[in-house]
Amino acid sequence: MDIYELIKSRRSPRGYYDKGIKPEDLEKMFDAARWAASAYNFQPWRFIYADKEKDPELYNQILELLVEFNQAWAKAAPVLIVTLVNTRNPKTGDTLTHAKYDLGLAVGNMTLMAESMGISLRNMSGFDANKAREVLNIPDYMEAVTIIAVGYGGLPGNLPLDIYKMEIMPRERMELNEIVFNKPFDKE
Repeated sequence: MDIYELIKSRRSPRGYYDKGIKPEDLEKMFDAARWAASAYNFQPWRFIYADKEKDPELYNQILELLVEFNQAWAKAAPVLIVTLVNTRNPKTGDTLTHAKYDLGLAVGNMTLMAESMGISLRNMSGFDANKAREVLNIPDYMEAVTIIAVGYGGLPGNLPLDIYKMEIMPRERMELNEIVFNKPFDKE
């Protein structure tokens, strides 16, 4: 599949097949993230992951960080990933103002690599970052940004009805003329 079609066909499912992710496939996903561009090449992203079968204790600790709505469906994903950023410049100690942008590039790379292998990712902001700091012993200079559910997507029938209805809705995107401009914004 060419890259443009891969991007257009990407979905963020909430339903997953009961099939684990091979360690070598996870490694490819993390390696794709590693090669992302970053300001000053600081590579501020970090990941803590848990495989439900291989490390159920850590998996459940991460799952319990999620809000109840996300827990209801994410528990079927075979892998959960906590994304983090280093918020400080390692050379000066100054705030890294673009660290989350850099993390987004890394997760974008990871997402495309996963999609190319038939694996789906769903990013979640609905989690308790303060509890994550405590449970995962996150240092002060790091910040948890999202949790990602990873799995082979496409099993919406196992979801609660309200989530199932959300899952089968058509995928919508804004038109290019709504997001891309070749002039400054109009004054209000």
